[in-house]
Amino acid sequence: MGQKYEHLGAEERGAIFAMKQENRSTREIARVLRRSPATISRELRRNGWKPDHERGPMGRPAIAGGYNAANAGHRAARLRRKPRCVRKLHPDGTLWPEVRQYLEAGLSPEQVSAQLERVHPEEPALNVSHETIYHAIYAAPRGALRRELVALLRQARSTRKPRTRGQDRRGKLVDMVSIHVRPPEANDRLIPGHWEGDLIKGAGNRSAVGTLIDRSTLFVMLVKIDGSTAEAALDAYSAAFAPLPQELRKTLTYDQGKEMAEHKRLAEATGIHIYFCDPHSPWQRGICENTNGLLRQYLPKGTDLSVFSQRQLDLIAMRMNIRPRKTLGWKTPAEVFMEKCAEQDIAINPVVALSL
Repeated sequence: MGQKYEHLGAEERGAIFAMKQENRSTREIARVLRRSPATISRELRRNGWKPDHERGPMGRPAIAGGYNAANAGHRAARLRRKPRCVRKLHPDGTLWPEVRQYLEAGLSPEQVSAQLERVHPEEPALNVSHETIYHAIYAAPRGALRRELVALLRQARSTRKPRTRGQDRRGKLVDMVSIHVRPPEANDRLIPGHWEGDLIKGAGNRSAVGTLIDRSTLFVMLVKIDGSTAEAALDAYSAAFAPLPQELRKTLTYDQGKEMAEHKRLAEATGIHIYFCDPHSPWQRGICENTNGLLRQYLPKGTDLSVFSQRQLDLIAMRMNIRPRKTLGWKTPAEVFMEKCAEQDIAINPVVALSL
């Protein structure tokens, strides 16, 4: 039997009819026709054939168990011509314009799916899964339309595939404190003030933007860094944490990038405790890794990130912080950040509050 399936032809249906007249078994017929026994079984079952024990008391009829090769062929031809159900996200359908409007507003397919369910709770025809949205985009014919649709996705990848991992060429940092001794309250993610950090690199690794994400609320701060040296990172991260009260400067979890060579000075300047992940273990900063992927919608790979001012980065962070997130029960990071600060009686600097 070949690996590529082909529909049964008229000659094969005639052979099935003849061999069933001779009381040949389904497996024997499949062996002769070099077909799967399941293919033969389905062909017989959906075209009226019944085993001997299911036939009437008159015995075997002239047509083998009710199977007729000619009728079976006519049925197959009719079904091939029968139009299938219109896809929910057909380009000419009523739902696609609404889905596209949400995508153009910056929502991910999963957020679009959740929004449709909220807006149309009693209309299943107007609800669609995020996988269906992805399929509708990537199944579009190659060309300008497909490029336009893919560009609506945050990472705008031409195909859906996992990211490749490069080789780690970074040196070792001195006096690092391992993530494995990070306090339990940072692992529990119940209160704000425990952060994950990283750099988003620009074209040729010649520019960078620092990302800081609160583990509990997913609140994002973006930091303009003039270069990616340790001194530049020290100055930029110190300035980013400065407006926050001490209660919101508990821990920072980072990878072993050389830009953190001055981590001890950063800890002294901000009062924050810094912990480092194991090499080649991005899942230990999974929140930051995921957020960096979302930020690529605004800070695309291969672009010069030095052209973004701190004001522009603050506006991008604000868009991230007012975007509903599934892990927050579709609340926004800004909303949850303020709620948890209020629960902990943490006074927010007016500058920070205005950015929310």
